[in-house]
Amino acid sequence: MKRVFLAEKPSLGRAIASVLGNGKKEDGYIQIGNDVVTWCFGHILQQCDPEEYDEKYRSWKLEDLPIIPKQWKMKVAKDASKQFNIIKKLCKEADVIVNAGDPDREGQLLVDEVLNYIGLLNQKKVQRILLNALDEKSVREALNNLRENKEFVGLRNSALARSRADWVIGMNLSRVATIKARNAGYPVKVVSVGRVMTPTTALVIRREDEIKNFKQTDYFQLNVIWKHQNGEIISVWQPKKTEEGFDNEGRLLKKEIAEKIAEKIKGHNGKILSVEEKEGQSKQHLPYSLSTLQIEAGKIFGYSPKEVLDTQQSLYEKQLTSYPRSDCNYLPENQIADAEKILENLKSFSDEFSGMVGGADLKIKSSAWNDKKISAHHAIIPTTVRANYNDLTEKEKNLYKLVAKAYIAQFYPVEKFLSTKIKIDCEGEKFQATGKVVLENGWKALYKEVKNSDEEEIEINLPKVSKDDTVFFQSENIASKKTHPPKRFTPASLIEAMKKIHQFVKDESLKPILKECSGIGTEATRAEMIEKIQRNDYVKLEKKFLVPTETGRMMLSFLSDSLTYPDITARWEKNLEAISNREMKLEDFFQQEEGFIKKLVEEQKEKNIVPPKDLPKCPKCDKPLKKIRSKKNQKFYWICEDKNCQVIFSDKNGKPDFNSTKKRSN
Repeated sequence: MKRVFLAEKPSLGRAIASVLGNGKKEDGYIQIGNDVVTWCFGHILQQCDPEEYDEKYRSWKLEDLPIIPKQWKMKVAKDASKQFNIIKKLCKEADVIVNAGDPDREGQLLVDEVLNYIGLLNQKKVQRILLNALDEKSVREALNNLRENKEFVGLRNSALARSRADWVIGMNLSRVATIKARNAGYPVKVVSVGRVMTPTTALVIRREDEIKNFKQTDYFQLNVIWKHQNGEIISVWQPKKTEEGFDNEGRLLKKEIAEKIAEKIKGHNGKILSVEEKEGQSKQHLPYSLSTLQIEAGKIFGYSPKEVLDTQQSLYEKQLTSYPRSDCNYLPENQIADAEKILENLKSFSDEFSGMVGGADLKIKSSAWNDKKISAHHAIIPTTVRANYNDLTEKEKNLYKLVAKAYIAQFYPVEKFLSTKIKIDCEGEKFQATGKVVLENGWKALYKEVKNSDEEEIEINLPKVSKDDTVFFQSENIASKKTHPPKRFTPASLIEAMKKIHQFVKDESLKPILKECSGIGTEATRAEMIEKIQRNDYVKLEKKFLVPTETGRMMLSFLSDSLTYPDITARWEKNLEAISNREMKLEDFFQQEEGFIKKLVEEQKEKNIVPPKDLPKCPKCDKPLKKIRSKKNQKFYWICEDKNCQVIFSDKNGKPDFNSTKKRSN
């Protein structure tokens, strides 16, 4: 019996082949006895473009929209034709085909769509291997537990539904926006619209508007120091619920109120109403997913998300760290067996790491080791391959250190601390003091020098007191504070916002869905999406911050809230989950979405875009010129907004060429 394993990518294929036995490397595959392992390079099939359905779509016209295929077409990517033909030949010769895509929606679709395109998906016996990790033990266990591929048809259909719906939105709304923008005189090639791209752009623009419209507010806090026989207690006044002079955020806006309370208690003794002591603990820093690593490296080193991804890819290809595009912060329990070797390797990485490993305890099992939390991949960790410090670039060293330190932290104890809350009464006014004392540093001993948090923890040691103890008024202070505008997004903080997109929905009822699906975009695509909205001139990087451009604002003002907020993703996720569980048919999803798309396209057709402020003026009548594209030769020209003006100018580098005056034909 000849089996062909079709892996999602070469690294996955090599991992399977190494466990199957000593194979012979061929061009595009590995032969191991009767078994063959071959691979894709991610999606080697692509959706066809509109003009490949009908030649008339080559010209962009509003009257042709919406474009919604009745029979969907795929094509082989140009740079994948050789590998596709190898896959096709091997699969046709096989008795059994094993889908070795990642164990998630995209992984299921990626392989199934190739088999379907070849015509073998329902003709041959197809099995499924589910791999969450590529170590030998995990691969061997998965090989011994192959399942029937047809069990995962729901998973595949959910990915197919998302892919096709994204195509319909992107192709139709991009054409509407582009046509309208050109008609308004914007010198754009294409105004790209997308389910992830557009709400991501909107985050930057709306944040800029919040900053622009922000009005600083002064507020006040009354602090009182009390003298106890065992030491000082610094407390904060706790107003009554009926107290006036506060805003919706609980900030005191009237200083005279604080002054009145301070005068009321001055010289009077207070009484301890209650003392609450509670021991707590802080669990170990979880290992990194790609997003959490991008966020952390952005804060500490100022690296862009793309720099982090590219550097992690380099470390992965050097076999020093695990798969970089992981969305998971947890580790498979069977990999605990590798810990001793990994820690021993890290010990020799540098003197700093030698000390860290010296404090590790292999008997400790943190909450990171949890098979139930594993997704398509496990967290990013060092491999069992020893890293040579001098062989790494500065970026590689910095990121390797972050990844390695988080791994070592799993073998340190939890941090233990004592929280204390003291409530005081004086002349009917209530005051509260809070303190925290670290009892055992645990894993946080590894991070003492790291100062990347916006809110650094301060240890406050309160004196030992008892209920009903008397405290003596010592001094008061009215602290004057100011509200601050929200911060502009950096690429790293925008990654965080995409991951926590539930905080930015328009419909509050959709928050739980978006929180559950971990935001918009994926670990593999978020960095590229941020690069893309910069390439499209929707946002630009000023120093280290992202700010909107005129083109970005034009797009946001034109498009419906249905496209600029992430709510559509939440609505889809609910239905995609139902498709995965076979509670909803693919056809029903599209019937529902088709009505939504048609309505959305018609709404956008009726809207117009306001021309840009700095359009060049017509030298003949001083009216604004606008840029158009000729239907005959597809070239750009500049015409006057005044239809009675008969001149037209050629386009030269995005501007009108006033030396090329022509008479405009009616």
